[in-house]
Amino acid sequence: MMQNVHLAPEVDEDDLYSGYNDYNPTFDTEDLENDVAFQQAARTSHGRRPLVTAKIPGTSASRPLATGFGSKATLTSSMGRPMTGAIQDGVARPMTAVHAAGYTKAAVRGSSFDPLGQARGPAPPLEMKNSDSSEEKIRQLEKKVNELVEESCIANSCGDLKLALEKAKEAGRKERVLVRQREQVATPQNINLDLTYSVLFNLASQYAANEMYAEALNTYQVIVKNKMFSNGGRLKVNMGNIYLKQRNYSKAIKFYRMALDQIPSVHKEMRIKIMQNIGVAFIKTGQYVDAISSFEHIMSTSPNLKAGFNLILCYFAIGNGEQMKKAFQKLIAVPLEVDYDDKYISPNDDPHTNLLIEAIKNDSLRQIERERKSMAEEYIMTAAKLIAPVIETSFAVGYDWCVEVVKASHYVELANDLEINKATTYLRQQDFNQALETLKMFEKKDSRVKSAAATNLSFLYYLENELAQATNYADLAVNSDRYNPAALTNKGNTVFANGDFEKAAEFYKEALRNDSSCTEALYNLGLTYKKLNRIDEALDCFLKLHAILRNSAQVLHQIANIFEIMEDPSQAIEWLLQLISVVPTDPHVLSKLGKLYDNEGDKSQAFHYYYESYRYFPSNIEVIEWLGAYYIDTQFCEKAIEYFERAALILPTQVKWQLMVASCYRRSGNYQKALEKYKVIHRKFPENVECLRFLVRLCTDMGLKEVQEYMTKLKKVEKLKEIREQRIKSGRDGSARSRREGNTGGENGGTKGERLSARLKALPGTSEPYESSSSKEIDASYIDPLGPQAERPKTAARKRTDEDDFADEELGEDLLPE
Repeated sequence: MMQNVHLAPEVDEDDLYSGYNDYNPTFDTEDLENDVAFQQAARTSHGRRPLVTAKIPGTSASRPLATGFGSKATLTSSMGRPMTGAIQDGVARPMTAVHAAGYTKAAVRGSSFDPLGQARGPAPPLEMKNSDSSEEKIRQLEKKVNELVEESCIANSCGDLKLALEKAKEAGRKERVLVRQREQVATPQNINLDLTYSVLFNLASQYAANEMYAEALNTYQVIVKNKMFSNGGRLKVNMGNIYLKQRNYSKAIKFYRMALDQIPSVHKEMRIKIMQNIGVAFIKTGQYVDAISSFEHIMSTSPNLKAGFNLILCYFAIGNGEQMKKAFQKLIAVPLEVDYDDKYISPNDDPHTNLLIEAIKNDSLRQIERERKSMAEEYIMTAAKLIAPVIETSFAVGYDWCVEVVKASHYVELANDLEINKATTYLRQQDFNQALETLKMFEKKDSRVKSAAATNLSFLYYLENELAQATNYADLAVNSDRYNPAALTNKGNTVFANGDFEKAAEFYKEALRNDSSCTEALYNLGLTYKKLNRIDEALDCFLKLHAILRNSAQVLHQIANIFEIMEDPSQAIEWLLQLISVVPTDPHVLSKLGKLYDNEGDKSQAFHYYYESYRYFPSNIEVIEWLGAYYIDTQFCEKAIEYFERAALILPTQVKWQLMVASCYRRSGNYQKALEKYKVIHRKFPENVECLRFLVRLCTDMGLKEVQEYMTKLKKVEKLKEIREQRIKSGRDGSARSRREGNTGGENGGTKGERLSARLKALPGTSEPYESSSSKEIDASYIDPLGPQAERPKTAARKRTDEDDFADEELGEDLLPE
């Protein structure tokens, strides 16, 4: 039994360092140069080296490996284990750490080293999507709906409202088809609610833009009543806006309040806007107390300029002066949130800083700041003009209070404007002395305000025809601010009034160089060129002005007048037609058109415009005479009677119009009426030879007994006429002799003879009444509305009126730079 027992060798103690000299030859790199297999693999690719056949157990130990002592040994570590990447029982063993080197999962015999897979050839083509599938159809339809909504919005932004509505309707139809298809292939939870909401919202917006308010309200109702749209209740604001446009203010307020209830308090700005709409709706209905509560809440929570101004209007409507003062102070205290102009001034001469300031001086943000500041100044000025006359005992005291409040705010520069507006108010009340005193207070202030005040003073003295004072103040205004176009325009006007047109033109040109948009200077320059007979330059000025003021009746009239001077009636008619599209009831323009058409031989058009002129102004003797002559020429004497009777009513002391009425009766064959009319004329004008001759002729033709009586009277009148003519002739001869002989007594006789001659010249001739009439005998008391006054220049301080072309601005308007 002991034969199987082996005794351990006697050892004194265990070796603590045993195993440290054991070395795995796999990690030996020193003898790689002598390794034939490695060198061959390094010189060639891996695929060209014969593969080692892996067997079970492995026999790869036939290659001698170098040991740490430089001797050859077999690789015992790989015995009994398959080689990495080898095929075991026909199954490929997965690779591990050597995958990045380019080896494949199955390293079969004879495979090449191809880490990029180039030996496999091109990739197979992608599988085509099945366009017939329901999901693909739904996806394409959804894409089409989105495209239609975008096209509708773009068309709306471009102003094509009709196309936008058509696209919105088409998007709505396709969206309903999409919903039905989704319900067939999926559960209702998979319906795209956001797409449905956007389609309905866009459709309602396009209906509202096209003023189809009923359809818009119905579409909004669909959204609001659908509980699946969580934020649909906010669209009640839009519904309120539609009711406000329809002037259904009670419903508008109702929907605004419903929207206000559904908007959370965190959306502060939206709630403020809705409350402002509610206040406006209350103002429309005259419920000023409710409107005041809304605006007061806004001014205490988030004050803004519009709410403050509306609050002042409400207090003005109820006549509460004390609250108007408080509201004005709140309006002044509204933060403008605009940087002042100091930051646009360069603190030094640094070129980089100067370039930066020049770049931002007129950028979009700067323009927004200017607009906001201009709007604030407009609100404050308008509110001051409104409340100043009612908050105190007189408007002057009210203006003084407003000026003091403005001076204490950051709108200090508006105080001077209010003072100038105070002078304007005095001027409107025709209190010229107070206006002058108020404006003279500015003579010692800074140059800008002094120039504005002096400009208005020059304007006042110009209106009073005190050219010396107007010239003095015009010089003061120009010297105070040489770049003030209004001052230069008024200076040009004073020079124009003195007849120095060349110098006036120079002042107008300088005003235009300082401000190319000064329309008064450009208009006056055109008038000056007309005075200088430089017609082409005048036409150029007025055409430029027409490009700025497209619908200015005065400019159109001047252009037509210049073409008439240039003897181009077709162009004159064209511009006058544009003029009557602006002022269709101007009788002078209509009569001018009739005259031009008459000169061109177009009687029908001439009659049309003369008749329209008569319809709007039936007292123009020239038009009345033309219409009467037209009916006589067309053998409608009965209709001519109406116009000559009108002329007789206008000028009852002139016998010719009554003779024309009688002549019309006679021409139409109504001799009895003609005889009666001649008898009436004879009673009013017993010395009229024309009337007596026709009375004699009519009585003779009708066989009346009065013929002898009228013949006797006719002889007496003719004899008296001869005596008067002899006296006139002898008086003239006597006057000539007295002037030669120094006889002063003859002058009186000559003067009396001239008076008699003038009286006789006023009598009609011996020919037919109508034939004896001429345009020279028309009463000179009639003045055309656009007649001689159209040649007067405009001042820079008075607004244009419809009665003349002497166009000015109001005091304080456009005199101060922005």
